[in-house]
Amino acid sequence: MLDNPKQIFGWVMYDWANSAYVTTIVVAVLPAYFASVVVPSEGLKFAGTYYSATSIWGLMVSVSAFFVFLFAPILGAISDFSAAKKKFMMVFCYTGSLAAILLFFCGQGDILATIFLFIIAQIGFVAANIFYDAFLPQIASENKLDWISGKGFAFGYVGGGVQFAIALLLIAKHATFGLSAEFAARLAMLMAALWWGGFALITFFTLKEAPPTESLPAAYRRIPKWRAYTEIGILRTVATVRKVKKFNHLLRFLIAYLIYNNGIQTVMAMATIYGTQELGFSNAVLMGTLLAIQFISVAGALGFSKLAERVSTKTALIFTLVGWSIVVIYAYFLTSSVEYFVMGAIVGLVQGGSQSLSRSFYGSIVPVHASAEFYGFYSVFNKGSAIFGPLAFSAIGHFTGNARTAILSLIIFFIVGLILLFLVDVEKAREAKNSIIFKRQAF
Repeated sequence: MLDNPKQIFGWVMYDWANSAYVTTIVVAVLPAYFASVVVPSEGLKFAGTYYSATSIWGLMVSVSAFFVFLFAPILGAISDFSAAKKKFMMVFCYTGSLAAILLFFCGQGDILATIFLFIIAQIGFVAANIFYDAFLPQIASENKLDWISGKGFAFGYVGGGVQFAIALLLIAKHATFGLSAEFAARLAMLMAALWWGGFALITFFTLKEAPPTESLPAAYRRIPKWRAYTEIGILRTVATVRKVKKFNHLLRFLIAYLIYNNGIQTVMAMATIYGTQELGFSNAVLMGTLLAIQFISVAGALGFSKLAERVSTKTALIFTLVGWSIVVIYAYFLTSSVEYFVMGAIVGLVQGGSQSLSRSFYGSIVPVHASAEFYGFYSVFNKGSAIFGPLAFSAIGHFTGNARTAILSLIIFFIVGLILLFLVDVEKAREAKNSIIFKRQAF
């Protein structure tokens, strides 16, 4: 099954499918639509205080991440035991896609409906990615992890970019098509949601999962399966938490990842709304920059994957964090649309590299037989990043009244994460994954 071209193609096509949701809905259209159409100009009043669309958006991203934060490792443990990664992936994929489709019906003043549907869509997107990522060490040999992970992200950037280009044309030429700007934005989001669910079918028809190697213990056969699997998932998660702390370098990487990914996730989630409200750039500037980022990120993902083969995954990853530090410093000072585009080009390069290398580096230090469970923990740290980063950005922006200060503050995440990454001993981390401590015990 390792390095099988058909399996790899099926796997990377899910990146092609779900990236349309991220690019068009999460990053580009919905933040601007939420700020300019759904939320009144004065903001949302709660407990006597008005909150801007920017602050609400950061909170929405944080809440959705928190739900996955709670359940990801347990779901991963269940899917490892039952060999049901693909089933879980399908359920969350189509739950998220359906919620994203229903965003089409949200208009002016539909604040609560938009918040609810976006949170459900985000939960579906993030949870499905746990099981998607968990397939990586099961389809790629160790010396191919960086390249295949980078290939997945490259497919994602191209797929998301193509769909976003169509959406951008629809929005920019809405009058030519006889549509209002508001309806064109809603239609663009609908197309992205359908793209996600539609192209995911290629993955689900092509990607194969090995049959389970374990059966339910006798003690669990007398209770409903859902309860048995849940109990086993919880027990295994607790057991792994107790054991994983003994693997210092794997844990050290996860903490480093949690910290530096705070900055990455926040820049990606807040870039469009930052350009809209703080910098006052037109939609044409914002959307054009985002489209360029998509295709530049292809070069970033594949280029840094090749660099990793020459200098090591860890070193190449460190280079990307230096690049992210440059991004937030540059963002603090920029004033023109040309500067914004230049910033976008840098983002594209380091985004592609940091995302693909983080995933492949982690895949090389986790036990293959428990990949979904460990990618569940990866998702906890990943989406923990999406809780604290946007929350910090929203809080700093709210109390200082200046989003530039908020964006500059993100450099702390990159510097601290970079220092911790330096302290990870790669060889010891990879040796530890084969330790008998991770071998499953019978119930």
